[in-house]
Amino acid sequence: MRTVGVEEELLLVDPDSGDPKALAAAVLARAEQDDPGQDVFEKELFGQMLEFATHPQADMAALADEIVRCRKEAARHAGQIGCAVAALATSPLPVSPSLTMNERYRWLADRYGIGTRDQLVCGCHVHVSVESAEEGVAVLDRLRPWLPVLNAISANSPFWQGRDTGYDSYRTRVWGRWPSAGPTELFGSAEGYHRRVADMVATGAILDEAMVYFDARLSARYPTVEIRVSDVCLCAETATLIATLTRGLVETAARDWRAGRPAPDHSVSVLRLAAWQAARSGLDGDLLDPETMRPRPAPAVLRSLLDHTGDALAESGDAGNVEEAVTGLLRRGNGAHEQRRMLERTDSLRDVVTECVRRTQG
Repeated sequence: MRTVGVEEELLLVDPDSGDPKALAAAVLARAEQDDPGQDVFEKELFGQMLEFATHPQADMAALADEIVRCRKEAARHAGQIGCAVAALATSPLPVSPSLTMNERYRWLADRYGIGTRDQLVCGCHVHVSVESAEEGVAVLDRLRPWLPVLNAISANSPFWQGRDTGYDSYRTRVWGRWPSAGPTELFGSAEGYHRRVADMVATGAILDEAMVYFDARLSARYPTVEIRVSDVCLCAETATLIATLTRGLVETAARDWRAGRPAPDHSVSVLRLAAWQAARSGLDGDLLDPETMRPRPAPAVLRSLLDHTGDALAESGDAGNVEEAVTGLLRRGNGAHEQRRMLERTDSLRDVVTECVRRTQG
């Protein structure tokens, strides 16, 4: 059974006003004080962000429990210094990001200017174990057309600087400003992957291999593929769904590779359009079908995803839970839909943040 780990970035906010607060250093100090040597929470690019990482889990129920536990622990540490955590992929309220001061982040700010300062966005990264780099690259090649569907499910960033953007996942539009971000061509082999990465670093336009911000990549630290397209999800249940579907996609892709089935050869140009469509309308309109790259209603595309991964989900014992989670998701909508519904009810973005703080912990 492949193991899965999840990294989530959370927004630190004032519990009363909802304004983002640059208190990550204080929260991390409190976490270290409570649990010396802890390796769960980390700083991020801006002081208004806090990241946590779960341990690798083979059982999805155990992973779900750990995500909830980490969120609650983050909320507890934040509460001890007078702030709160919200699983929001962008801040609904206006914010001036406060850069975390270290050498790497200063380099990014100097190199990319306002493009760096705009990157106060929170994502969810899923790591799935692979047996080798060769298997990992074969998986990356076969995942490409399905990644926008994961973004549509997770989309949780409709607001930016106090305004509705018209997108369900505006985070992905902001993230795409990095020069190395986005979908990739077919790599063909591990050698081809590493050659592409080396060529990118050699241009000098990016700092190092860690700045290769592909939608999905080989992890430089772990024997995993790292899928990076998802917004941080408002509800922990949706994060678990994303992780479970991602493992199903990885296992299905690996089986297709071993069976000699070729990777879909969709161009990067079309994949970029699929990603834009998913970010724009989420689950409320059409998505591009991963096989034909033609528009289909989002519920039909989600059904194709379940059919595509069906054998892998059944063998891991996850099929029933995924079916139930997808049904619930289509009924209530993704995080962006829920945020807009909160705004309709309260007519206050501050109240939206307050409600999202509550929803973050379940």
